[in-house]
Amino acid sequence: MIGSVQRALRLLEAVGAHPEGAPAKQLAREAGLPLPTTYHLLRTLTHEGYLRRRNGVFVFGPAADSLGRAGEQRHRRQELSEALAVLGKRLNAAVYFAIYREGEVEVVAAGGTPERPPVQEWADFRSTAHAHAIGQCLLAQLDTATRKEHLSRYPVQSVTPFSVRSKDDLLHRLDTVRRGHVAYEQQEYALGTVCSAIPVQVGSVAAALAISLPAEELHRLRSVTVRLRKMAEATLTTLAFSISI
Repeated sequence: MIGSVQRALRLLEAVGAHPEGAPAKQLAREAGLPLPTTYHLLRTLTHEGYLRRRNGVFVFGPAADSLGRAGEQRHRRQELSEALAVLGKRLNAAVYFAIYREGEVEVVAAGGTPERPPVQEWADFRSTAHAHAIGQCLLAQLDTATRKEHLSRYPVQSVTPFSVRSKDDLLHRLDTVRRGHVAYEQQEYALGTVCSAIPVQVGSVAAALAISLPAEELHRLRSVTVRLRKMAEATLTTLAFSISI
């Protein structure tokens, strides 16, 4: 065990017991640390932003707040994964939630069953948005300038023999997605897999719920997508809460 880390953690725990802050001597006593060691750790933790001194007492700083947010984000992500797992079990499909954030396609969470696990990301999801239902659904929600900028960074290229072949083909596909409010693709990203994605309203962020099935279950794709759309409303609270992940 690293003693200095243990001592710093005990000191942070002592600070956490006093929302209004506590002076160095009190913190040293409660943490069971020598006063010189306490002063040294307080200076270090303050310099790193985990603590700040206010009117002679020490309180948590912004870096400590970020640790709390990271824990909260992990909890939100877990809740979202559990919600998608429930959807996946009911639909007998793998289910995904994705958003378009800061110029990138981001799969926030995915859930499935042992028989229908999520597709493995064998080619970067960000650079292959044109080739999967999730990306097509998100790109269709973007304004023209944002979509053009994205495609300038990630040009259309074949990922499998079934992928869209050109930018013009993709733009035509995106028009169809916008009109039908659903993206369908068959083995365009992963051979042996068919997918669909629907846009979901979660504030101003472009977001999508998607499913994937084995290619031999193509006949189920449309009916499962309809069921997904009906079930999505009950999941939107969890999805909207997860946008800040």
